Amino acid sequence: MVVKINKYKRELFSCFITDIEALYHKQFFCYTNKAMENFKFILISIIIIAGMSLLGYWAVRTLEPGDAFVSKQKQIALEEKNKELEKEVRTLKNQLAALQPKEEEKPVVTPTTPSTPTKPTTVTYKHQSLISDLQKIVTDKVFMKEGSQGTRVGTVQTFLNIYNKTSKKVDNDFGAGTKTDLIIFQKAEKITADGEAGPTTFQKMIDWLKKQ
Repeated sequence: MVVKINKYKRELFSCFITDIEALYHKQFFCYTNKAMENFKFILISIIIIAGMSLLGYWAVRTLEPGDAFVSKQKQIALEEKNKELEKEVRTLKNQLAALQPKEEEKPVVTPTTPSTPTKPTTVTYKHQSLISDLQKIVTDKVFMKEGSQGTRVGTVQTFLNIYNKTSKKVDNDFGAGTKTDLIIFQKAEKITADGEAGPTTFQKMIDWLKKQ
């Protein structure tokens, strides 16, 4: 009987301990859940306040005042209206161009300037005047020898002064001195050195002057 009572006491004590532990855990979890709900409420409140602050800052920085917004809207409307008017003007121009008769394209004729004939190049020599005088003597088939006189003899004397680099008097008289100078020239040019001047001698004089 005593053994049964002790066993009953142990079971009763064990049940009491179990009930106390269960009650403790229940209160702890209740307290924990309430704290978590309070924490969530505070966190959500902070997020909402921060979002509203950011939204207000964005509105202050970006949104325009009422008058500026209205004027901007009017400007946009005017620009759109101008674009529409420009389109209508272009359309009317195209229609007007289509109604006008097309002019026949005339071939473009470029005037041709007549080509001017090229003039022969004239060469001017150092002793051009003397060459011209000697050329006339050749053309006229003049023949000279000792005793001849005249301006054409003076032309030959002028040439001999240039050839021999002398300054003898030009007296238009074919004398012994003129004959001697002429022979010197004829020998140098390897033609008949007889002291008489004909077309061959005069042509040699012209050729020599052209080389100077």
